[in-house]
Amino acid sequence: MPTRQPTHQPNLSPEQDAYLRERSDWMGAYLVLHAWGVIALAMAFFVAWPNPLSFIVAIVVIGGRQLGLAILMHDAAHRALFKNTRLNDTLGAFLCGWPVGASLTLYRPYHLSHHRHTQQKEDPDLILSAPFPISRQSFWRKMRRDILGITGYQRRLEFFRTEMGQSPSHLQRLKNLIAAEKYFFLSNALILAITAAAGVWWAYFALWLLPLLTWYQVITRIRNIAEHAVVGNDDDRLRNTRTTLTHWGMRMVLAPYWVNYHLEHHLFVFTPCWKLPVAHRMLIEQGFGPRMELAKGYLEVLRKATARPDDGPKSGQPGGQPTNRRKGATLI
Repeated sequence: MPTRQPTHQPNLSPEQDAYLRERSDWMGAYLVLHAWGVIALAMAFFVAWPNPLSFIVAIVVIGGRQLGLAILMHDAAHRALFKNTRLNDTLGAFLCGWPVGASLTLYRPYHLSHHRHTQQKEDPDLILSAPFPISRQSFWRKMRRDILGITGYQRRLEFFRTEMGQSPSHLQRLKNLIAAEKYFFLSNALILAITAAAGVWWAYFALWLLPLLTWYQVITRIRNIAEHAVVGNDDDRLRNTRTTLTHWGMRMVLAPYWVNYHLEHHLFVFTPCWKLPVAHRMLIEQGFGPRMELAKGYLEVLRKATARPDDGPKSGQPGGQPTNRRKGATLI
């Protein structure tokens, strides 16, 4: 039976709307435990079988789950991670956001502004998508900086400098930094303490900080490109945001917790991440598939995003990841 071609915007039935809005404390807890469980298993995998291949696997898996923690914090920003508001904000901040250096409190208003003004001049995330397409040479320069940890180091250093302020007093600048980053420092000190108690203190540096400064940066950049760069129509809600359809292996290392269903997230911002595939099926069943901005894999998106033939100016900021996105750093 042919799919009908709708002329209207997506419209949920009361039952569909109620289903997509329903949140679950149990599912929220499971997702948070799943992220940390995968990280612990990946660390244990390398500790048990230390070799170059297992190290690369651990870095990729852990970096992917670090992005997963950021994604779960993003769900908490929409109050969709837990049904209980206190659980949502507390666990979303302390178990998801702060360990990877992101503040739920600062991220929420910033991100909601992105939703109100998606791909418009007021969109604070426009810097992520506006420079595309770029050349392949420019893209690979960015990838090189990301995988070497240069991007992550520079961004963290700029955050610290901004938070220290302009006081002439070294002590005051230090106090400012501690006040702004105390939960990041405390959560990371706890991770260090846990690895030390397990007799592998070095795992904090090699298997937590290193993925955070390298692979996390790589996949965050790719994911940012996929969501809003080189889309079909900045003024059409069905075309100014992209869903990237991909297989489970790619979702594991690049797009955890259904973050690839980004169009559905923008249309139904109240929906928990684990229900986004259902939202996608609802749209397809209503006949919106031909009108939706869909890509069959991240390679398809990257080909479009790197279609510029000339190399252009070698700027580190345009097309990269903005340095003014305080503590929401390159999230959803």
